[in-house]
Amino acid sequence: MKLLEKTQLGNLTLKNKMVMSAMTRSRADLNGVVGDMTVEYYTQRVSAGLIITEAINISEEAIGSPLTPGIYTQEQIDAWRKVTEAVHAQGGKIIAQLWHTGRVGHSVDRNGKLPLAPSAVAIKGMQHFTSQGLKDYETPREITIEEIKQTVKDYGQAAKNGIAAGFDGVELHAANGYLPNQFLAESANQRTDEYGGSFENKARFVLEIMQELIAAVGSDKVGIKISAYHPYGDIFYDDPEGTYKYLIDELNRLDFAFVELMKMNPFFPPPAQYPTADEVEMYGSRINKPVIANTGYNKDSAEEEIEKGIAQLVSFGTLFLANPDLPKRFELGAELNEPDRATMFGGGAQGYIDYPLLNK
Repeated sequence: MKLLEKTQLGNLTLKNKMVMSAMTRSRADLNGVVGDMTVEYYTQRVSAGLIITEAINISEEAIGSPLTPGIYTQEQIDAWRKVTEAVHAQGGKIIAQLWHTGRVGHSVDRNGKLPLAPSAVAIKGMQHFTSQGLKDYETPREITIEEIKQTVKDYGQAAKNGIAAGFDGVELHAANGYLPNQFLAESANQRTDEYGGSFENKARFVLEIMQELIAAVGSDKVGIKISAYHPYGDIFYDDPEGTYKYLIDELNRLDFAFVELMKMNPFFPPPAQYPTADEVEMYGSRINKPVIANTGYNKDSAEEEIEKGIAQLVSFGTLFLANPDLPKRFELGAELNEPDRATMFGGGAQGYIDYPLLNK
């Protein structure tokens, strides 16, 4: 299987082409500090060629959901260092996904402060998981130019903190409806200044962050995750194809390690007028960096994707959640554990570190 062959990604030599994608698990404490269970969770999955952590808040202002981890205090950095040391001790590679939730949040988990967003436009048609249960989304506060500049700096500092914590690199989470993604989409960004309107202006925030990350930790330690058609968080584009072709062409001008390209999720169908072409073929072939294909892959479809030659790696979410030894199961053709969706977010060991391995 090509999936199980060694590969190179930036400065990292990976044992296979299988990536554990970022998955929010909400097991940090009230201070955004991960504990011993998180150390075990990631080391259980160390057979992945590369582990991408759950999304990590870059600052207190970035927080959107309860019990999610941060990397902006010394206590948080020290806690993540225990994770990276344990993963490295078993020969694994792990990078930190950097997160600002923007309007995907609620004031009850933000010390009473409204979320920030490109424009004061609330998410419609869904509710947010908070420490007080599901709540309707609030109308966010429009982020100022000064706050935008500070947020870019916060990303750079979070990247430095990640390297200090022992991570092998960082990934900008610019997908799934979070703040960088919000700047790209007209449904969230109705600004008339230099961060809104044209393709160039809407992409400016993402590109400034990428430049900041590269300057902070080096080009070989930086990647980005993008999702062209995923409508989660009420994200819709007037011209998705034009938006992402412009963004990718500008990203191609920068020197960094990889692009993780998220495909449409069948649980969140996009508008009927969106292009129907496969995103990896449409956009992946345009990217001049190694591509990690993401969303909905199984053993056979992932192998087919690698065979096509556009994506160099494939990332898996719930399959790695439920199968810590997923590469071995693929190699042996073994039966897969089914994920318990009721325990995905929050809770304790159940549904987190108790999925059985083949040898247990």
